[in-house]
Amino acid sequence: MASERKFVAENVRRVLLKEYLMKEVSRAGFGGLEVQRTPMGTRVILSTERPGLVIGHKGQTIKNLTYAIEKNFGFENPQIEVQEVPDVSLNAQIMAEKLAFSLERGWHFRRAGHATLRRVMEAGARGCYIVVAGKLSGQRHRTEKFKEGSIKYCGEPKIQFVDEGYAVAKLKMGVIGVTVRIMQSDSKLPADINIVDKTTAAERLPDVFRNTAAAEAPAEAPAQESE
Repeated sequence: MASERKFVAENVRRVLLKEYLMKEVSRAGFGGLEVQRTPMGTRVILSTERPGLVIGHKGQTIKNLTYAIEKNFGFENPQIEVQEVPDVSLNAQIMAEKLAFSLERGWHFRRAGHATLRRVMEAGARGCYIVVAGKLSGQRHRTEKFKEGSIKYCGEPKIQFVDEGYAVAKLKMGVIGVTVRIMQSDSKLPADINIVDKTTAAERLPDVFRNTAAAEAPAEAPAQESE
């Protein structure tokens, strides 16, 4: 039971760290967080849209973050590594933050949702699913969904290929939650089967076809000795 409590406490600490960094580096475009245990301490990999804002002038900002992580969250010797997001339009967390910011600026939720969906699909995503929930057009809560392409909702393909982000837009009428799920373009599902002809297969797998041909060749009859 002690190990289970330790496991839960470690995950809670990582969630609190993620919420803290999302707030601190919001101007830089928070794109994701990964925490790794190393023999030298704790490695914190931070993905952002603008890494320069996280590092700061002469590295002062990242030094302050390192000190805060070690003091407030108890991570031993944290080492922060800042990475730039290669394609912002395919990062679910950044797109959720941008959609929430558009709602706070006064965009209509349908216009903002369709614009975000179009931007993600034009970037080459295989599928995108957006959920906007809250007081959208009145005092009653409602949920609006936007979907295009192929998306997985459960199972191993969802864990492996679907990137998910969440953000909150604070309006006068209330709080609106934004969830964005993006299925990457290089996702290979179990149902994706590409059948090629025998010539192409022989060019791609010459060793397999050579062994198969040798196994299927009829065995030569042993020569009989003459009397």
